[in-house]
Amino acid sequence: MPPAYTAAQEVVRRVQPHYARHLAAAGRTTGSPAGASLACWGENQALAALPGNDVMAAIIDAAFWTSLRREEGFVPRISLAFLRPERSASPLFFAQPIPLAPEALTRVAPAVERPGIHLGVWNNAEELSVWGTTRSLPPYCFVLEVVSPGVLVLKHSPGSDSGKFGNVAVLEGDQIKILAESSDMPEHCPARVHSLLEIGSPSDPEAAHNPLPELAVSMRAHRRGGALIIVPDGSSEWLESIHSVSYPVYPPFVELAELVKSSSSERTGSRWKRCFQRTVDAMAGLTAVDGATVITHDYRLLAFGAKIRRRADFPPVEKVLLTEPVENADAQAIDAAQLGGTRHLSAAQFTQDQHDACALVASQDGRFTLLAWSDCDAMVHAHRIETLLM
Repeated sequence: MPPAYTAAQEVVRRVQPHYARHLAAAGRTTGSPAGASLACWGENQALAALPGNDVMAAIIDAAFWTSLRREEGFVPRISLAFLRPERSASPLFFAQPIPLAPEALTRVAPAVERPGIHLGVWNNAEELSVWGTTRSLPPYCFVLEVVSPGVLVLKHSPGSDSGKFGNVAVLEGDQIKILAESSDMPEHCPARVHSLLEIGSPSDPEAAHNPLPELAVSMRAHRRGGALIIVPDGSSEWLESIHSVSYPVYPPFVELAELVKSSSSERTGSRWKRCFQRTVDAMAGLTAVDGATVITHDYRLLAFGAKIRRRADFPPVEKVLLTEPVENADAQAIDAAQLGGTRHLSAAQFTQDQHDACALVASQDGRFTLLAWSDCDAMVHAHRIETLLM
């Protein structure tokens, strides 16, 4: 029977190629075909199984109707992963699988709403059901998260041992937003925009870890709003755009800078992951203080509570180029005042005055913007990226 949620089949048709492409690319890298068994390939090499169109649509349909229900007044917040039970490390099994149905999912939601817990979905006697919970997923596993009523995010698990899940599409009622991949972005897109668009994408395992996605997610999570400005290493020119600094840091705090330079083997360890996340959360927490937090391009913390001002003899920012990493979204030149509140406007002024810097700005309502100067357009490029961070 086709899903009652009409957007389910349309979004499946559009995102299936994405999952298939990433699994195929990962298989070529590791020599592991999609869905290969752990016994054959080992836990770190085995890839996820690709759900068929009908299966993916059924999972989306169940999640959507679940999102509209309540359990003791709370919105069910669940994460569903299409995963064979034996593919998970240390799973929690239900003695009897529960139906993939809104009523059953709503009842179990309070037990699994914390981050990192997924309900495992698989075919049981030719019928989809939930076999239990897991915290461990193979690379590029199909994951569907209920964010709020009527808002779903289709994701895939990271292609490496660390990193944020890659968002593939966002469903808001009958509105479908398919995330554009970094390769589809305009060539003039600032480098820092591209670094955030690479969330969840295959990358060189020997390259230094990019902490910007985790910093952005953590900034958004505290929901107090915040601004993080990233300035060139060894330069003091950015101080010409600062009125005052409430909390200078001296010597610079270098823990994050040291962690991102760790080898790929060190980054697979649980100790490194815990230390990295604690450091990211601590630095993101500083952005909740009034004023901007300042770090260098190599992630050394210089200050927080910095008040931005227009640089002497520089014009006020008037227009910015607004884009969103969504397929078929057109760039728009808008008045800078339309971006948001004081944080957005001051960050836009800062990046207009300091072409080698960029800024991440979180709003209390969940909006998130990356601002950087675009030489090609000769104006500030404001990239609205909350769809990447849900």
